[in-house]
Amino acid sequence: MRVLKLGRRTFGEGDYAVMAIVNRTPDSFYDAGATFEFDAALAAVANAVASGADIVDVGGVKAGDGPEVTAAEEIDRVVPFVAAVHDAHPELVISVDTWRGEVAREAVAAGAELINDTWAGWDPGVVKVAADTGAGLVCSHTGGLEPRTVAERPAYGDVVAEVRAELVARAEAAVDEGVRADGILIDPTHDFGKTTHHSLELTRRLDELTGTGWPTLVALSRKDFVGETLDLPVDRRLNGTLAATAVSAWNGARVFRAHDVAATREVLDMVASIKGHRPPKNPHRSL
Repeated sequence: MRVLKLGRRTFGEGDYAVMAIVNRTPDSFYDAGATFEFDAALAAVANAVASGADIVDVGGVKAGDGPEVTAAEEIDRVVPFVAAVHDAHPELVISVDTWRGEVAREAVAAGAELINDTWAGWDPGVVKVAADTGAGLVCSHTGGLEPRTVAERPAYGDVVAEVRAELVARAEAAVDEGVRADGILIDPTHDFGKTTHHSLELTRRLDELTGTGWPTLVALSRKDFVGETLDLPVDRRLNGTLAATAVSAWNGARVFRAHDVAATREVLDMVASIKGHRPPKNPHRSL
């Protein structure tokens, strides 16, 4: 199993990392802009750290449909905030959620140590930034979607095999271009370019991705595949998210992007203890 090195942190076997989501957007699908204001976002980071987050993922553009956000506006939303978080929490790994190379470069200069490119290399400049700066990189799979779009009737012969092959190829290509091998994560990118059936199958067979040896990130939190599976709105998807989190951890995922940090941390700690990677905190029953 590959060791993952991000900033000052090293994540080895049995280390489940929680990546807290902090969106500096006025229209995010879950919190509807609750962390758009600078001070509210800083408070959200502090709360995430206190709740057990290892990484914070900062985004400046809603993933789905919405008003256009220029690169300059995205930089304005993200870069000063990354700098402030870096100053306030020097041990925290900061990730920037962007598909734009120019945004990634500015964010890394301000203190970001991971580039979460959720749009699968749409801008090749993102890989160059990671190679030039030593930042980590998330290689994702979206089925060729343009950023901020939704697929219509995506079809795969074997979704897991096809996602696996593309992600391994992306990771290997990134290394060839100079990205640190120990800074790369792969992400099957649930919902993006996939139906609910595809996302469920990816979760069920996630061990086929983690078995490649590349550290695997899963972004499951309150997503549509959870909502459609249970027929529940966004604000009632926590239990389904945590079930998918536990299954993904058991199947070898290493990093978990989450809105609900404390609950995710507890689930991952429990899975780690069942697997034998983490001792119980307070074992005294019948002793």
